[in-house]
Amino acid sequence: MEELPLHKAFMWLEPGPVVLVSTHDGTRANVMTVTWTMVRSFAAEFALTTGAWNHSFAALKAQRECVLAIPGADLIDTVLGVGTCSGRETDKFARFPLTPLPASQVGAPLIAECLANIECRVVEIVERLDLVLLEGVAAWVTPARADHRLLHAKGDGSFTADGEAFERREAMRPRLPPGV
Repeated sequence: MEELPLHKAFMWLEPGPVVLVSTHDGTRANVMTVTWTMVRSFAAEFALTTGAWNHSFAALKAQRECVLAIPGADLIDTVLGVGTCSGRETDKFARFPLTPLPASQVGAPLIAECLANIECRVVEIVERLDLVLLEGVAAWVTPARADHRLLHAKGDGSFTADGEAFERREAMRPRLPPGV
């Protein structure tokens, strides 16, 4: 084994996939790139990290809703562009071009180019941890998209995309909740 600098250890645990998070502040829609998300339960509970440094955080606090939009790996350049500019100065939907679609349960838009969209309500914001706890209220998929690979950030400007899939549903069936 080779020693890894401790400040790089997170790269091996970096959650995935990369998501685009759309918000609406009551005036206009915005979108940000987030690489730190997690599933909290099979009951459509999620979490993401962001804080006051991010323009979308104010909309999350005020409106208490968002959409988690999961891009395919083919959208890497869009994901990077969205993540490297601020919604304070930029209409990201126009600049990158992303197609906002009306959501059914929240004011934030779905993103047509993404593989899936999950409409969420903010359950709690734990500011000292920069953690936003979410509850999914509706979900949408786009099965006709050509690229279904998910994009994962390594945390140092490097990304990976899903590769070979391994099917083991039957082995897991006794442990999964009904319907999964």
